[in-house]
Amino acid sequence: MFFRRPVKPARVPALLLLCALAALLSASALSAGRAQSGRILPPTAPQQTPTPAAAPSPVPTPSPEASPKASPAPAPTPTPDEDEDGGDVERIDTDLANVLLTATDKQRRFVTTIGQGDIRILEDGVPQQLLAFQRETDLPLSLAVLIDLSASQEGVLKDEQEAARTFIASVLRPRKDSASVVSFTGVTRIEQPLTDDRDALNAAVERVKILYNLKSPECNDEDVAEEVRIRCLTAVWDSIIVTNREILSHTPERTRRAIILLSDGDDTHSVPRVPYRAVEDSIKNNTVVYAIGIRDNSIDVGELKKDYLRTISEETGGRAFFPKNKAELDAAFAQIGQELRSQYLLSYAPSNKTPDGRFRRVEVEITNPTLRKQKLRLFYRQGYFARGAATPTQATRNQ
Repeated sequence: MFFRRPVKPARVPALLLLCALAALLSASALSAGRAQSGRILPPTAPQQTPTPAAAPSPVPTPSPEASPKASPAPAPTPTPDEDEDGGDVERIDTDLANVLLTATDKQRRFVTTIGQGDIRILEDGVPQQLLAFQRETDLPLSLAVLIDLSASQEGVLKDEQEAARTFIASVLRPRKDSASVVSFTGVTRIEQPLTDDRDALNAAVERVKILYNLKSPECNDEDVAEEVRIRCLTAVWDSIIVTNREILSHTPERTRRAIILLSDGDDTHSVPRVPYRAVEDSIKNNTVVYAIGIRDNSIDVGELKKDYLRTISEETGGRAFFPKNKAELDAAFAQIGQELRSQYLLSYAPSNKTPDGRFRRVEVEITNPTLRKQKLRLFYRQGYFARGAATPTQATRNQ
């Protein structure tokens, strides 16, 4: 309930003008939120009490089941520390930049013997002085398991669920790590907010199911209601942005944020339907994305978008896996779990101290001749946005 003071008659015209302006700005923000972040549905089960490291659950928009039309939450007015789309972002202060690095050899084994003198780091092509170099194996984890529930996943969903439950059991440390479960079609649903309760997470994974497939009448009727039709589509990249902003961006700074994406990457609803906005948003929120590219091979519509899944993974410091069977799917989850515990933390003070808010490209190179001969593969985030009042622009980050 809101209590308002009486308004003096002389101020009414000015107040009406301010209200009209506020309504216009609100409508504009709502339109931007709809275009940029997709639609969010509330959890399908009672919310669990989060651990101390977990963030408060986002305020959900009304579910289509509860009202005729679901709308996204209005985007807040941007500030210098928020992104142009209205979501909170985490920028790196130009006084210090941190990079998480993972190295593997030709047999895909993790290399844990690299020293500070074995590498060099460059920012926009300029060598930087490392101030710290250490193995990072004990940071709390904040994870989000994203499950694609479009028709292309129908024949593999059961295997995905089993592998996800095994992953949660092996990786999650009670009272230290937290995880969430998110499902998506053309809309994004938070099935389980951040928690360290394995039973709650497993129940959320087990609960997800595919409601519509290619034979569903709802997906072949041009006159079907929008809130139904949208469930026949797939918004892969919007789901990543929603997860970053509604879940992972609220976790403590000293937390390793990661998204495990289970999808074929075949986006039919995000605007645009390419991953660059999801890459940018993940970089801003310091989130690593691991993509597990998987689909039902009996579906002859759409395709496995390997290039897009590699882009979202490698640009954010993760990697993409393309399992061909259940054993390879289990192995992919196991490797992600190992990688999250087998990383180096590199810290340096950027020589470019201009607070311009621009994207800074980061490169890590092996300088040790012996290690260079081993042709190690390095995985790390490809850059960051410096702090500054300027709005960041999309940078080209092709490798």
